[in-house]
Amino acid sequence: MRTFSKSKLLALRQCPKRLWLEVHRPDLREDSAATQASFQVGFQVGDIAQRLYDPEGLGALIDVAADGFDAAFKRSAELLSSTRQPIFEAGFSAGGAMAFADVMLPVQENGSTLWRMVEVKSATSVKDYHRDDLAVQAFVAQNAGVPLQSIALAHIDSSWTYPGDEDYSGLLKENDLTAEAFSRGEEVRAWIAQAQSIDAMPAEPVMETGAHCDTPYSCGFYDYCSRDEPKAEFPIYWLPRFGTAKVRELAELGVNDLSAVADDLLNAKQQRVKAHTLAGTVFFDTEGAAADLAVHSLPAYFLDFETIQFAVPIWKGTRPYQQNTFQFSLHTLSASGQLDHTEFLDISGNDPAEPFINALIAACGVEGPVYVYNAGFEMARINELAIRYPQFSEALLAINARVVDLLPIARERYYHPSQQGSWSIKKVLPAVVPELRYDALDGVQDGGMAMDAFLEAIHPDTSVERKAQIEQQLLAYCKLDTYAMVRLWQVFAGRTDLSL
Repeated sequence: MRTFSKSKLLALRQCPKRLWLEVHRPDLREDSAATQASFQVGFQVGDIAQRLYDPEGLGALIDVAADGFDAAFKRSAELLSSTRQPIFEAGFSAGGAMAFADVMLPVQENGSTLWRMVEVKSATSVKDYHRDDLAVQAFVAQNAGVPLQSIALAHIDSSWTYPGDEDYSGLLKENDLTAEAFSRGEEVRAWIAQAQSIDAMPAEPVMETGAHCDTPYSCGFYDYCSRDEPKAEFPIYWLPRFGTAKVRELAELGVNDLSAVADDLLNAKQQRVKAHTLAGTVFFDTEGAAADLAVHSLPAYFLDFETIQFAVPIWKGTRPYQQNTFQFSLHTLSASGQLDHTEFLDISGNDPAEPFINALIAACGVEGPVYVYNAGFEMARINELAIRYPQFSEALLAINARVVDLLPIARERYYHPSQQGSWSIKKVLPAVVPELRYDALDGVQDGGMAMDAFLEAIHPDTSVERKAQIEQQLLAYCKLDTYAMVRLWQVFAGRTDLSL
């Protein structure tokens, strides 16, 4: 009879078919780049947790990858019975399941050593699936005979600000879940029995794809599971702001194509998307778009930021998962129609915030609209910089006061079937200006790739030659973002007199 890891039991909680495939056909699994990145974040947060819970470095680390399961379980049991120091990645196997604890801390009580377990997550709050996770941890540890006093979940406190000097003492926030986790033993026992039943099946369970494929994790078997399902020519999810619940409700009725969705279920914009998608026609309110932009004169500025998020901040004064600006591109269109470009990029690894601010203020001048695409993003970053650097607040907020958002104009005045219900600039640009395409760029073609490239560039092991290559790729990508806005503005404003 198989012993199931905690991850296998959590896979079962998501989908029985996922569990069967995890056990019998793991070769079919294809994790997304986002999933793989989340694993790396988890490892990083785990390393910090070891420093926080063992500041003197006296604890023991169990390395199951190097030692194997049997040796890891044996050494864990020996340490739990003999040491009074923290243990990391202690392993247990009992009751048909096995698990490894992120942190085990000794607690002296009435002359005996008990243990406090802490599971460390890179999330910023306690999720329901975390509660299942801790229920399994508690069940396995207790059934393995561990004198477990309590169990807590530690997650990242996103309100904490990094003070610098490698001081991460406030990064994690603990939540005691002892009573709940200890009370769910019978539930976990039932999950194990169900897992054994599914494991014994000669073939995978029959399960259709659905919302569970992404809840609470994106399933790496989705492409496999959906390979033979009928594909809608015009999927319902192309409808903008059409709720997941509505999509699920229609799917249960066998409706998965726009053509079968009744108009009375759709608002005006959704009806527009449906009509033009099905007809293969373009909607463009040329007069409305031109009128929207006519109130703004030249010179005009076209601005875009690139940012990086760190679960564990590396720059003093920043918070976990804060969007930190490291690059901007700015195209300037003069009253005479001359187009100039200014850019900033810092891949030194040092905090780029202050030089970024100085370069931005100098580049944006003091008058004229500052066009962006999705103003909420750039304006929020500028507001954050103004708070962090009050000496620049007046100049930064003056830039925000001049911001004009092109996204609402695009959303209200233009739609091409190739957008597939999206008004992201990556979808709108090739529709409006077909000769400009992000997929023609070398190396960096979207924001996620820009973040990955930046992380590689600031890594100390990256060669000078590779850093130079990444720098050029990042500059080209961000420059296209703002040139795209220039061309969109030109089309929407009807300025065919300008050669841009």
